[in-house]
Amino acid sequence: MNWYLKVLRNYANFDGRARRSEYWYFFLFNVIISIVLEIVVVFSGLTVGDEEIGILGTIYSLAIFIPSLAVGIRRMHDVGKSGWFILIPLYNLYLAVQDGEVGYNQYGPDPKRPEEVDIADHLVE
Repeated sequence: MNWYLKVLRNYANFDGRARRSEYWYFFLFNVIISIVLEIVVVFSGLTVGDEEIGILGTIYSLAIFIPSLAVGIRRMHDVGKSGWFILIPLYNLYLAVQDGEVGYNQYGPDPKRPEEVDIADHLVE
């Protein structure tokens, strides 16, 4: 749950890096919350239109869109790739399960080992 809340606290932070655990726990909690909301909608009948679109799920999806995008981009940064790689679905999945680059990279310090970073050693003159 802490990983989920950490992503929400970094609501629109597209800079830096996100560990695998941060990304995948956020994904897991999104799936669990979506399933619970769908169950609530089915039993309560909170739907709109002829297609019976669930109101709660729609609101949740809209609220979580930017944090999901941000953590996905930060995850791509952790493996040393541009955030644009999230637009390539299968390659994005491949990169999301890879371990991040060890140490400092162009996107920032290693989130697994932040104490090992001396940013002055990585500045370009």
